Amino acid sequence: MKKRWKKFLYSWLLPYVALIVVKLLSLTFRVERIGEDREQALIKKDGGIIYASWHQRFFPGIAFFATRKPITIMISQSKDGEMAARVVAILGWLPVRGSSTRGGREALAEIKRLSGSGYKIGHIVDGPQGPFGVVKAGLLRIAQVSGKAIVPTITSAEKKWVLNSWDRFMVPKPFSRVKIRFGDPIYVPADLSEDAFEQKRLEVEKAMYALYEDTDRMWPQDRA
Repeated sequence: MKKRWKKFLYSWLLPYVALIVVKLLSLTFRVERIGEDREQALIKKDGGIIYASWHQRFFPGIAFFATRKPITIMISQSKDGEMAARVVAILGWLPVRGSSTRGGREALAEIKRLSGSGYKIGHIVDGPQGPFGVVKAGLLRIAQVSGKAIVPTITSAEKKWVLNSWDRFMVPKPFSRVKIRFGDPIYVPADLSEDAFEQKRLEVEKAMYALYEDTDRMWPQDRA
């Protein structure tokens, strides 16, 4: 009975509650898209794209990137990942379950297959447990197997709540202005030495930090 209740809780009740919260809040956001023409041109040229985002800034993008269907995302096989997978699936994303610690090889193979059939890819670069702001190798592996460009994608809110979590997770307040900004594309060659791979990882990390800081500076500094 206890196991069935937990399954119901994580597979149905919490995901739908979370979905309602996401949708209701997202409907109030006043969203400005920066670099959208470049994003669309890249999709047209390459047939796909990899949206790379911080875990901290993922909330405003959940509903927005459902407009980029078909789109897939790799989510860990943890219990928390179960709820996240349900939420994004209800919104129209296709979750692929796996991470560096469990099911990663199979998940990469599925991501490669989906990318080849026209799916765009979303990826949380420092998830699911951080450390914050560190681009993990999984992002580059996805770029290598798919052949698609990594595009740093930053969301920033004028007014927000900041949770007391490992990454200081950000939730925009109702009716806040929100910016969704697309950076320059970064391609990752399929064959890289260990040193070259690390240099490319740091390049992506640096680009994301620069976009993150520059976008936040667009708001008046006394806003919270």
